[in-house]
Amino acid sequence: MQQFFSKFKLTKKQCYFAAAIIAAGLVYHFAGAVFNKPQPAPVVPYVRTVTAGTETAPGSLVYPGEVRGRYESNLAFQVSGKIISRNVNLGDTVQAGDVLMQIDPRDVEESVNAARAGLASANANFLLASDNEKRYRSLLASGAVSQAVYDQYNTQLKAAQAGLNQAEAQMQTALNQLNYTRLTAGHDGVISSISGEVGQVAAAGTPVVTLVRKGEKEVRIYIPENNVATIQTGQNAQITFWALPDVEVSGHIREIAPMADPVTRTYQVCVALDNMPPQVQLGMTAKVHFSGGSENMLILPKAAIYQTGDTPQVWVVKDSHVKLVPVEIAGYENNSIIIKSGVHNGDVIVTGGAAKLTPGQEVRLEGDAE
Repeated sequence: MQQFFSKFKLTKKQCYFAAAIIAAGLVYHFAGAVFNKPQPAPVVPYVRTVTAGTETAPGSLVYPGEVRGRYESNLAFQVSGKIISRNVNLGDTVQAGDVLMQIDPRDVEESVNAARAGLASANANFLLASDNEKRYRSLLASGAVSQAVYDQYNTQLKAAQAGLNQAEAQMQTALNQLNYTRLTAGHDGVISSISGEVGQVAAAGTPVVTLVRKGEKEVRIYIPENNVATIQTGQNAQITFWALPDVEVSGHIREIAPMADPVTRTYQVCVALDNMPPQVQLGMTAKVHFSGGSENMLILPKAAIYQTGDTPQVWVVKDSHVKLVPVEIAGYENNSIIIKSGVHNGDVIVTGGAAKLTPGQEVRLEGDAE
């Protein structure tokens, strides 16, 4: 290197300067190769979409429900005790007065015996007081005793009469308690549920059997609070049954719960059937269709709904970019959701791949060419 610089007659200072320039050039060259390395293009994700308006609900709202008896009684014992017999099973038909269950009556029978003994004692006291009152009344008439003495025995008779009345009431109460050890059907019907079993200690007032009164049936549905204002008592409806595809029955709203369920925030609605087909059984799944208005509502797959808070939303694709749009749900139809507002005909809605999207992100539709 020294011979190279001496060939051109360069001074030592000039040699150092030239070497610094060469070193700086090498550093710049390698730094450019590292930092100016081409970055890969961002990946644009594919999404599965559906076009709103390809399927509509013809002005109707649909809610799933269950066939129930109009009158259901939750039966319970009026006294506590251990259940010693159960005479019915689920689905059994019973008549009014049939004994459904019985609890151990031994303790209550002892109470009856005690009440019976008390009644006998009270009756004996009354007979004695009655005889004394008659005897002293005769003595009073003959002047053998004073009025004060007679009044004393007359008062004893009245006290004995009150004691007898009390003993008779206690006896009747004990007999009622003994009768309460047998749970009987209050009317004809069908057993729809049983929660008490032999050997179980039943508390007074705790339901152990549900009895559905024979006769009138209805369909119970649950409507979201944002749609309860669209229905009213007496409104007509059409009812279909999952197990009976060829059966369609007309009905009307009989009752709307005045308060929403505190957990589900839905209102229970009872739909009475105008003509109940005989093949419809309790517990069958039904769908209730209400007329909703003149405008058709859009139907989207359930997978289209994206919800992180209280408001349901959907991802709408426009110009290859996505945005979140809040929607209002009117009801449910199988695996689809009926959209009341927020989405318009022709909107492209994301139904698959929405989990990792962000507002404004560029996307490619499934099936687009590379």
